Amino acid sequence: MNRVIALAGNPNVGKSTVFNGLTGLNQHTGNWPGKTVDIAKGRCKSNDNNYEFVDLPGCYSLLAHSMEEEVAGEFICFHNPDVTVVVCDATCLERNLNLVLQIMEVTEHVVLVLNLMDEAKKKDITIDSKKLSKILQVPVVETCARNKQGLNGILLAISRSLMGIYKPKELIEYPEILEKAIKNVSNKINSFNKNISGRWLAIQLLSGNEAMYKDNVKAIFSDEELSEINKVLKEEIKELFNNSYSYEKISDLIPKIFVHKAEEIANETVTYGNKSKERRTQVLDRIFTSKVTGFPIMILLLILIFWITISGANVPSDLLGEGLFYIQDKLLALAIHLNIPKAIYDPLILGVYRVVAWVIAVMLPPMAIFFPMFTLLEDFGYLPRVAFNLDRCFQKAKACGKQALTMCMGFGCNACGVSGCKIIDSPREKLIAIITNNFVPCNGRFPTMIAVITMFLVGKEAGVITSFMSAVILGLVIMFGIIMTFVTSRILSATILKGVPSSFTLELPPYRSPQIGKVIVRSILDRTIYVLMRAIVVAAPAGIVIWIMANIRVNDITLLNHFVHFLNPIGHLMGLDGVILTAFILGMPANEIVMPIMLMTYMASGNLTDIESLDFIKNLLVNNGWTWITAISTVLFSLMHWPCGTTLLTIRKEAGATKWMLLSFIIPTLIGFVVCTVFATIARMFV
Repeated sequence: MNRVIALAGNPNVGKSTVFNGLTGLNQHTGNWPGKTVDIAKGRCKSNDNNYEFVDLPGCYSLLAHSMEEEVAGEFICFHNPDVTVVVCDATCLERNLNLVLQIMEVTEHVVLVLNLMDEAKKKDITIDSKKLSKILQVPVVETCARNKQGLNGILLAISRSLMGIYKPKELIEYPEILEKAIKNVSNKINSFNKNISGRWLAIQLLSGNEAMYKDNVKAIFSDEELSEINKVLKEEIKELFNNSYSYEKISDLIPKIFVHKAEEIANETVTYGNKSKERRTQVLDRIFTSKVTGFPIMILLLILIFWITISGANVPSDLLGEGLFYIQDKLLALAIHLNIPKAIYDPLILGVYRVVAWVIAVMLPPMAIFFPMFTLLEDFGYLPRVAFNLDRCFQKAKACGKQALTMCMGFGCNACGVSGCKIIDSPREKLIAIITNNFVPCNGRFPTMIAVITMFLVGKEAGVITSFMSAVILGLVIMFGIIMTFVTSRILSATILKGVPSSFTLELPPYRSPQIGKVIVRSILDRTIYVLMRAIVVAAPAGIVIWIMANIRVNDITLLNHFVHFLNPIGHLMGLDGVILTAFILGMPANEIVMPIMLMTYMASGNLTDIESLDFIKNLLVNNGWTWITAISTVLFSLMHWPCGTTLLTIRKEAGATKWMLLSFIIPTLIGFVVCTVFATIARMFV
């Protein structure tokens, strides 16, 4: 006879290592019916007992707020495993006990595994496992799964649990009126003998989570049985409402009860021999997450990263550009030597190659600096603190605090930020994060913004002070973009994406020294090169389009100039001109080429132009009508306009519908148009 053993636990506690150690190669993976979550299953034999282990998705709670929690809760509640093994991280038992206590509410057969005991020993953390077992009345096993220590103890504990030696205590105490309601609904559910956890289902129904379990409930109970359950449920809900208990209050109260009980048990069973590391974490958290210092530190770190990126990228970008354009000259000479017609080599070399070379030269160095710095902060443990700090702001905007992490990823590349939105479980909040990610400027927009800021708002061409002042002003511009993210998120959540913000569990990892070598390799290979290759694929065909528009003439005027004249009225209304708007439109495949297209158009050149001197560029722009109003409007529109081609394709893929891609194009563009027009109109009143 096969015994089904569920394997549950928080993410990153070594659950999969335990699963692999117990099942070896006897594994297979399948998709959970109706869900996009994989479930791994494996077989194991011990003392003539055949066990089938089911490795459930890592989750922090069974109070379903995510697909992983929903799947884990459904399996334990409705599929009635013979034993549920809960793997915990011994270095932070208090947080893990929350899930243990919830599972004990669902089933009597529970085994608690204290994994990573070697890590706990290094941190001088001692757990009284015998006392813990006595309090919970479940078997407790100490393991170090990666060294395969204690795995046999898990099998022995499972056997003892199946023999009925342990009967978990009822440790959770609800308010009397709520406990009465839970028992009444649970008794009605259990009266139909469906072999499910009536108590846990009653808790979910009373706290308004019936939608999460609706399909299972309909599959198990007949219409008549559901009618009887709903009758009791309505009576109890009415009684709870009369005593000031709403769905919202119950769904907020129940997690707190489990958390407080977990804290109480941990205080009784866990001792810390050396509290210096714990104190260091508390001190750093008081600095990084304080309402007083948290936001200023975030802003200063943002400015520092931009300053290092701006200062560090200039020299390698110039060297890379010189090398790539040297190759261009050689290719031109070779084409002429081989007598290749100009109509062929001109668009290929001065069109496709030159655009791709420009994208690589401008995009690669800042990304190679920014992404490792971003990953270092992630490895240090700071980025989750950013999400914690910004969670209150996103909650007020009725969005998800995890959006802070996807927003940070957008600084390097908006396409990466959009891809990162998959960490947001709510489809509504995921769409909000996708649509608003473009308000965070990526590396591709930095060259245009920095050049304009330096020429018109700082006024010096080179030096440490200039780059620092540019970083400060750029930081202020980005803060405005973040504010627009909150405003737009709030508008979306009140209109086309109505809903209330979901709650989520955010794990604040311990601070640790970053692994610099691994960080650099991982960030360059997984992020920098990946993003660069996608940008090249989009930018290459754009090179042909730009060359054609700049070289094909109609009525002795290039197609590019026809386009410019058409857009001039709209551009002037926004404080820009037709050339600037044309550059943004043609630069949609890759934002890096916006400034070169401007210069090419102003100079009436047939291909992208590279001019090293900012003084020369400034004089060129001023001679073509640029003022400080034009400069600020250009920076604002660079901050708020349509996403690049790579990002739009990513949005289409992640959102799963073309309409969301179109909305992601229209919304920032309309906001950019309105903001620039309002600014230009007001500014002209004072000129």
